[in-house]
Amino acid sequence: MREATHLEISRLVGEETNRAVDECVYLIGRPPLNDFRHFMTAVAENGHRADERRLIEEWRAAAAYIAELRRQEAGIADNPTIEPVPRRLEALRDRVLEDPVFRHAFQVVPTDIGFVELDRLVVWQKTVNRSHLDLLKQRLGPSPTEEEIFETCLPFDHPTPPVKWMQTHRDTFVLVSPSNDLRFLDSVFLDPSQVVGRPPAGAAAGIIGLVVGFGSNFLNAVHAENRLVLVNGTHRAYSLRSMGVTHAPCIIQHVSTREELQAAATSDLRANPDSYLRHPRPPMFRDYFDPKLSTIVPVERRLQQLTVKFSVDASDLPAM
Repeated sequence: MREATHLEISRLVGEETNRAVDECVYLIGRPPLNDFRHFMTAVAENGHRADERRLIEEWRAAAAYIAELRRQEAGIADNPTIEPVPRRLEALRDRVLEDPVFRHAFQVVPTDIGFVELDRLVVWQKTVNRSHLDLLKQRLGPSPTEEEIFETCLPFDHPTPPVKWMQTHRDTFVLVSPSNDLRFLDSVFLDPSQVVGRPPAGAAAGIIGLVVGFGSNFLNAVHAENRLVLVNGTHRAYSLRSMGVTHAPCIIQHVSTREELQAAATSDLRANPDSYLRHPRPPMFRDYFDPKLSTIVPVERRLQQLTVKFSVDASDLPAM
């Protein structure tokens, strides 16, 4: 059964993968050496042929350069400037603020929208897929307008990437998408009248729904301890910076305590806050473009797979 399931999933995703290879930017010198070795030998295309001695030398050189930057650029990430949205773009800002998706996603800590300098952002993401750059260039052209840049960073139409799904067992669904943002969103209890077109399977008392999809897809950052840490939108920000854009509109979550950070930040920032908020020279957005701190790695294209499984348990209870 398991082999049959894998065959079906392979058939489901085969046309998307097609052994395509993307170029990825990988930050070196800062991730643990073993993480770097694993990525370059197990994830990179033809990684099994990699010269590990050369890889270790490359990592050591980057680590030494980071130590030098720690002295020369100590505090460079502190006190970044946040500019208000220009009046000519306030209508677009207001549309985002009124968006139900925005209201639902950013309700934990005080949040606003401002313009940030991309190079001054602290980053946690170690890899960036450069294929997004070509797609964005095709869509925006060589000279995007302010409005196009704003809507690229903070879209309110929420386009949905393609998703394919199949039911592998009575209680299991498998979904795949080229977007790595595919995720479980919510569970809901619905009245049967809220669902149309469903073939009757008895007298329904209620319908339990498991919601899957994608995040809010806004460029957003956490403002904590006088630093701005980019949380989401790294690929778009990288693409825009490659096209010459230096400042971009960004949703900013203002965090005043480490407890609030746990609610607003990504998993790596939650787990290792001092690496980003206290280090004299943390990993920064500008590092993606520094050949001493990054390397271009060919990586076989991958899809995001999400498996949703539910269980049912019935038992007798004494009447109250």
